[in-house]
Amino acid sequence: MNHQSKLPNVGTTIFTVMSALAKEHGALNLSQGFPNYPSSQKLNQLVTDAMNSGHNQYAPMAGNLSLRLAVTNKYNLLYKSTYHPEDEITITAGATQAIYTIISAFVKPKDEVIIFKPAYDCYEPAIELNGGKTISIQLSAPNYSVDWSEVASKVNSKTKMIVINSPHNPSGTVWSTADMIQLQNITKDTDIIVLSDEVYEHIVFDDETHKSVCLFNDLKQRSFITASFGKTFHNTGWKIGYCCAPKYLMEEFRKVHQFNVFSVNHPMQIGIAHYMQDENTYLELPQFFQNKRDLFLNLISESRFKFTPSKGTYFQVLDYSAITETHDVDFAKHLTKAFKIASIPLSVFNENNKDDKVLRFCFAKTDETLIKAAEILCKI
Repeated sequence: MNHQSKLPNVGTTIFTVMSALAKEHGALNLSQGFPNYPSSQKLNQLVTDAMNSGHNQYAPMAGNLSLRLAVTNKYNLLYKSTYHPEDEITITAGATQAIYTIISAFVKPKDEVIIFKPAYDCYEPAIELNGGKTISIQLSAPNYSVDWSEVASKVNSKTKMIVINSPHNPSGTVWSTADMIQLQNITKDTDIIVLSDEVYEHIVFDDETHKSVCLFNDLKQRSFITASFGKTFHNTGWKIGYCCAPKYLMEEFRKVHQFNVFSVNHPMQIGIAHYMQDENTYLELPQFFQNKRDLFLNLISESRFKFTPSKGTYFQVLDYSAITETHDVDFAKHLTKAFKIASIPLSVFNENNKDDKVLRFCFAKTDETLIKAAEILCKI
């Protein structure tokens, strides 16, 4: 019998492979993107209080209104841009669920979806499952800058959606105002939907500001934003995020969302809503993570690795071409086994596994972990 899924060629993700290898060899795990320090005790207590107060049954399908109001207030504060809490914001089971739901709601067989590689690995499978065709724009190290003339050349009558991600995982780059205006101009007067993955919106460095799609009025009218409370508040295992879009798009999103997960963790929604009443819970994040980036890079400045400081996210890409010509997947495994430090090779996110001789390291770790990691990297 042939009972293959609609994703017959998908294997174990590189995140699972490298984390398992790190565990097997007792290595420092700077591969998968999660903190190794606890989430806020205050936030944990607020969630516990919500449980004890009886918020243990289904939340409203679109999310608890108090949390949607907190998201509205954040957008007003940071971007002077409004999403109505009733019909333009939906709370989701993490950003990945929001991304999958958006693609499922709109992408039909033979529709084309443009993505930028290296790309986070949930985009392409969702497109494939819904019968769409992925059109890849390959970006190159070290700058990962976009050739907008190439993007324009790939847009045609079949283009249903463009998926963007800034701050960008895995490269740690951020898009500029000029990039966003180019995107706005290319999609103007079209039916193309823009899916903007903004899960690292609060992690931007060196006094830069995040260029959300909602800052560009024309672009906002055809765009979804997906975001993650887990990334923002250091608790990725909670799997809770949200999605914003104009009402006419959100109505279609919710038609699929209600049959995908219907609603998500209720006490966590209540706890996060209370926690966000203090805007410093997210306003202080850029400096918090910049301190970790700077500590890590200062400690490895004398190593043989080359780097451009990350401009956003909690990832740093290191170029190892001065050390070896070994393929990045093999080198990442070698470092895990022989030097006890785990990273993520970027070729797995590229078109045709393009190998730029770079590895991604997560610096959302305790200072003690970063110091130990730097000591290892300086010996390589």
